[in-house]
Amino acid sequence: MIDEVLRDAEERMRKAVEVMRHDLMTIRTGRATPALVESIQVEYYGVPTPLMQLASISVPDAQTLLIRPYTPSDVQAIERAIAKSDLGLTPNSDGKQLRLHIPPLTEERRRELTKVVAKRAEEARVAIRNIRRDAIHDLRQMEKESIITEDELHRSQDKVQELTNTYIKKVDELAHEKEQEIMTI
Repeated sequence: MIDEVLRDAEERMRKAVEVMRHDLMTIRTGRATPALVESIQVEYYGVPTPLMQLASISVPDAQTLLIRPYTPSDVQAIERAIAKSDLGLTPNSDGKQLRLHIPPLTEERRRELTKVVAKRAEEARVAIRNIRRDAIHDLRQMEKESIITEDELHRSQDKVQELTNTYIKKVDELAHEKEQEIMTI
């Protein structure tokens, strides 16, 4: 029973770190990467659809993204979605494909992006702490129902805290790496 609670908590913490990792990939760093636009929601026949399902995204050079819609009629919808997104990029369209030129980041924009990274890291830490709270609650319920002893409860709580510390450290490392990447000119 204890092992199940610990495995579940660890799996959920691992997923929280993965969500943060994916989230950080969408923050631009001055270099073109398909992850910047993959998850932009495009209005496709009234249904919000991720851009990566409507077009191929390539990187012809370090500062440019090339977006080729699978059907040429989707160019305008994709262009609107990119313009509405918080990327701050203006797409150039030739009617068949879109080009996004990624300008170098200003010092002010770099600082803003590091604040965004810090905010996302804090959200991930909170998610991990909530998982810890849930696991400890489950363990306390098991002790209340006399499924485990008080000593097992304390040992299990220590293991949950160790897991929490490990995954919060991973979140901090990811945030630090991303901040370094953003601040590198």
